[in-house]
Amino acid sequence: MAIDAGDLRVDYQLDELLESTAPADPFALFSEWFKVAKDSGSPEPNAMVIATVTESGTPAARVVLLKQASSEGFVFYTNYESRKGRELSRKPAIAAVLNWLELQRQVRIEGTVERAAPEVSTNYFHSRPKKSQIGAWVSPQSEEIPDRNFLETRQQEVEQQYADAEELPRPEYWGGYVIKPSLIEFWQGRSSRLHDRLAYRKTEKGDWEMVRLAP
Repeated sequence: MAIDAGDLRVDYQLDELLESTAPADPFALFSEWFKVAKDSGSPEPNAMVIATVTESGTPAARVVLLKQASSEGFVFYTNYESRKGRELSRKPAIAAVLNWLELQRQVRIEGTVERAAPEVSTNYFHSRPKKSQIGAWVSPQSEEIPDRNFLETRQQEVEQQYADAEELPRPEYWGGYVIKPSLIEFWQGRSSRLHDRLAYRKTEKGDWEMVRLAP
């Protein structure tokens, strides 16, 4: 059955984004916006769509969870041997989007990635609940598996193996990626589709320039 969503429209009027009040540092603005999103009651304010480049040059997107953000970059964790991990190994180019519908806001990020330092990945791995640590050992992420029972059997085996341990060792194939942005764009919905878009671009000197983009 066909879907027609042509009449679904919202006139955005919650806020504005102006050069006169935007900080010169995009990470300062991101921190401010993320805190507002977190305090808004959004169930997953750190949900982030990331797009990688496949071997054939086509984009591939999926949702991950942002776990750290600072002037060093944006960090998420995954299986290095997953599809996205293999794609990032071949071509470390990435785009990311965070969308907070309840705030009529969006952040776009473009840049490259590098693996987080092993100690950073290990410290985060051990901060996760034990069941999540087990899950990292159980799932051969992105690989074809015969059925659900395959995962449940492996889960039982790993749980038995580490029944008396408070934490599991971090798998060598699991860890963090740091997105090193070259562009961070902030989008604030405005009335009549005349949205505010402020883009921060990294210059050759390593600082940031802010420009306004037409909606």
